[in-house]
Amino acid sequence: MEPTVTESYTPTPEDHFSFGLWTVGWQGRDPFGDATRAPLDPVEALEHLAELGAWGVSFHDDDLIPFGTDERERERLVKRFRAALDRTGMVTEMMTTNLFTHPVFKEGAFSANDRGVRRFALRKTLRNIDLAAELGARVYVAWGGREGSESDAAKDVPAALDRLAEAIDTLCEHVISRGYDLRFALEPKPNEPRGDILLPTIGHALAFIERLEHPEMVGLNPEVGHETMAGLNVVHGYAQALWAGKLFHIDLNGQHGAKYDQDLRFGAADLKSAFFLVDLLEHHGYGGARHFDFKPLRAEDEAGVWVSAAACMRTYLVLKAKARAWRADPEVQAALAAAGVPELSVPTRGPGETLGQLLADASAYEDYDPEAAGRRATNIERLDQLALDHILGVA
Repeated sequence: MEPTVTESYTPTPEDHFSFGLWTVGWQGRDPFGDATRAPLDPVEALEHLAELGAWGVSFHDDDLIPFGTDERERERLVKRFRAALDRTGMVTEMMTTNLFTHPVFKEGAFSANDRGVRRFALRKTLRNIDLAAELGARVYVAWGGREGSESDAAKDVPAALDRLAEAIDTLCEHVISRGYDLRFALEPKPNEPRGDILLPTIGHALAFIERLEHPEMVGLNPEVGHETMAGLNVVHGYAQALWAGKLFHIDLNGQHGAKYDQDLRFGAADLKSAFFLVDLLEHHGYGGARHFDFKPLRAEDEAGVWVSAAACMRTYLVLKAKARAWRADPEVQAALAAAGVPELSVPTRGPGETLGQLLADASAYEDYDPEAAGRRATNIERLDQLALDHILGVA
């Protein structure tokens, strides 16, 4: 059923919504234009997000502590931020390291050709992992934004993957040695800012994880926009990560097709895909943060930043209610059955059926009528339209 008039789309901490400080703090600078908004103080961002009903924040080290900050100033900034967390009740649910902004990383970080750069990147990350543990983060994301190339001549890819694996193994070793309760989530992306980035999709990252020393500690942080940029089905990608037990964290935003990384607010592009993504996460019990990695439009002023942040959470809650109503609709349940969707959960082989019994079952092949099966109704169009009806609010 559709939500009642008393149902609220106002977010609360129980919804586990979180934002990166770099999202609301984005100044609107792009390759062709200067900033359109003033810098946003991290504590001010934290307080605004708490007022909107968010539960947590995430950030790169440089979002809170500018690159090159001395020890005394670093401690002051951390202490001030920790006090704001305590004051607002917000949590630091995820942290990561900026290995892409400074020119030192212009040719890579963990997979840079220059060994000194690789060692610097490791030390920068290890130091920030200590801070993540101190602030209570449970997930540490690794986005290899500079791990790649523009020319195949300039990068020995097998060697680069060796170095990338070595880096992740080192991070895991550090977490184990310190006894931190922290897992890692790789964030796939096909391109931009590099021409081609290593581990460009969910599938690439899943295969990479299996070659690590501690694969149980490493999962994924897929992003709606990144999978869309690769021309892939976002829902299918998230579903495979969930099926593999590797959906450690998620980035929600919007993207219009295979173009530059737009980072639109959640639901602002493919609303149908957003609906089915929310349905997947809620129906299959995803238990992590609902994290938004978006950029408020460059044309907005600071007030527009908070409008867009609130809109991300509201859209998720609206789609969550619609997905619940869609699942509960008797007409939808009948359409799901008519399309054979529930039958997919029935094992193809019977309970205890041996391979020999399958081979001896004439009904499975010799007596099976593929021509009749080829004429069967699938009822997919009816089911799909019912989803659209619920999204449009006419069901």
